[in-house]
Amino acid sequence: MPEGSALDAARLTMLFPTTDFALFFAIVFALHWALSRYRTVWKWFILAASYVFYGWWDPGLVWLLALVSTLAWGAALWVERQDDEVRRRRRALAAAGVLLLPLAWFKYYGFFALNVANAFESLGLEPPLPLLQALLPIGISFYTFMAISYVVDVSRYEIQPSRWLDVSVYLAFFPHLVAGPIVRGEELIPQIKRRRDASAIDLSRAAFLIFGGLFKKVVVSSFLASQIVDPVFGAPSSHGGLEVLIAIYAYAIVIYADFSAYTDIAIGVALLLGFEFPANFDRPYTAVSIQDFWHRWHMTLSRWLRDYLYIPLGGSRHGELRTAVALMITMTLGGLWHGAGWTFLAWGAYNGLGLVIGRRRRIRAAARGVPSATSGWGLARQRFITFNLICLGWVFFRADSMGSAFELLGRLGARGSGELVTPLLLLTMLAMLLVQYLPGAPVLRVRVAFSRMAPALQGAALAFVLFAITTLGPQGVTPFIYFQF
Repeated sequence: MPEGSALDAARLTMLFPTTDFALFFAIVFALHWALSRYRTVWKWFILAASYVFYGWWDPGLVWLLALVSTLAWGAALWVERQDDEVRRRRRALAAAGVLLLPLAWFKYYGFFALNVANAFESLGLEPPLPLLQALLPIGISFYTFMAISYVVDVSRYEIQPSRWLDVSVYLAFFPHLVAGPIVRGEELIPQIKRRRDASAIDLSRAAFLIFGGLFKKVVVSSFLASQIVDPVFGAPSSHGGLEVLIAIYAYAIVIYADFSAYTDIAIGVALLLGFEFPANFDRPYTAVSIQDFWHRWHMTLSRWLRDYLYIPLGGSRHGELRTAVALMITMTLGGLWHGAGWTFLAWGAYNGLGLVIGRRRRIRAAARGVPSATSGWGLARQRFITFNLICLGWVFFRADSMGSAFELLGRLGARGSGELVTPLLLLTMLAMLLVQYLPGAPVLRVRVAFSRMAPALQGAALAFVLFAITTLGPQGVTPFIYFQF
C-alpha cells in the first residue's frame, strides 16, 4: 500500500498525543481500576474499550480484529489436541498460513497484482488479476504476528491454550494494538488472568516514559521531519549534498524518536493499568555492528523473526551457507513485513547482507585470533561505521521508490545552499545521539528523586513538561511512522 494512503488513514486514528486519547484513557483508567476485582467483567470492559480505540479509525474493521482473535483461539485448541509433535507442528504451520491470509489480502495483494500486471503488459498480454487496492487496517501486521506466535507457542508446549476472552484481550489490548511492542502470549496472558494491585503501580517510571515519549514524538520527531527530512526526501533534486547528508542522518533520528516514542508511551500507559510490556529499544545507535543494532532496535520484532522464522529455517545449525540463506530470507521478509514495496524489500535484503558479511568477518577474525574491540578508538570506529551503514539503509526505507532513493544518494556530491541546515537543527540531532550514551544511573536517580516529590510538586513538574511540549511542538500531531505497517 502506498505510504501516503496509509498515513492518511492513520490521521483518523486516536493518536496518543491528542485530547481524544486523554479523555478516552481517563475514562478507561477509572473504570479499569473500579472493575479490576471483577475479573470477567473487567475483561469484557477492556476488550470493549480496545475495540472502541481501534474502531475510532474505522468501526467497520473491528470485525477483522475479532476474526483474527477467534481464528487464533480456535487454531490453538486445534493444535493442542494433537499429542504427536510432528502433527502439532504441521497444524501450527497450517494455522499460521490461515492467520496470514487477511494480512496477505489487505497488505500485499495490490503490490503483487500490480507487479504481475506490469510483467504481463511488458509481454503484450492482458493482466490475469484485477488491480485492487484494499485500505490497510492499522496495526494488522502487529496483531497478526502476535496471533501466530500464540498458536506456535501452544504447539511448542510453551503455553497452554486460553479462553476466547483471554486471547481476544491479549490481541486487542489497546496500548500495544496499532504499533507494538509485539508481546508474546506467555508475557501478557498470565497478566490478564491475574488481579492487579493499584498500589504497586510505578507512577514515576510511567510518567517518565509517557512524557519522554511525548517530547520525542511531538517536539523532536516533528521538528526534524518538517525542517529537513520531508523537504529533502520529497524533492531531492532541489537540494545539495550537505542538505541531503544531514537529512539522511536526521531521518535516522526521526524514525527512532517517533517509534521509540510510541512504544515508550505504550509501555507507560500499560504500567498505569498494572501491566508490564517488554522493552523495544536499547540505545540502538550505540551499536557496534549490524547484528548488535538488531539486538537493540525493535527488539520484540527481532526476537519474533529469530524464533519464528530464522531458527525454523535452520538458524546457524547447518553450516555457513545455510545460515547465510536463513539470514537473507529472514531479513528480506522482515523488510516486506514493513511494507509492500521494492524499497522495503531492498532495505530488508540490505540488512540481511550486512548480517551475513558481519558474521563472516567475525568468524574469520576469531580464526585468526584477532580480539574484538572492547574500548577506545576501536569501539568508536565500529560505532561510527555501523551508524553510517544503518543510515544508508534508512534511505531505502524512507524513499517513495527505488528511483527516488538512488536520486537522493546521487545528490550527495551536488552543490547547494545548505540553508536548511541550521544550528538548532544540528544541536537537536547531536543531543538525541548523545542521550543514547548517557549511563543509566543518573537517569534512574532523577526518576527516584521525582518519585519522592510531594504530589503537588510532581504535578507542577509534569505540567511544566507538558507546557514545554505543547509550546515547542507544531500545531496538530502527525501519525506515528509505524502506523503504516
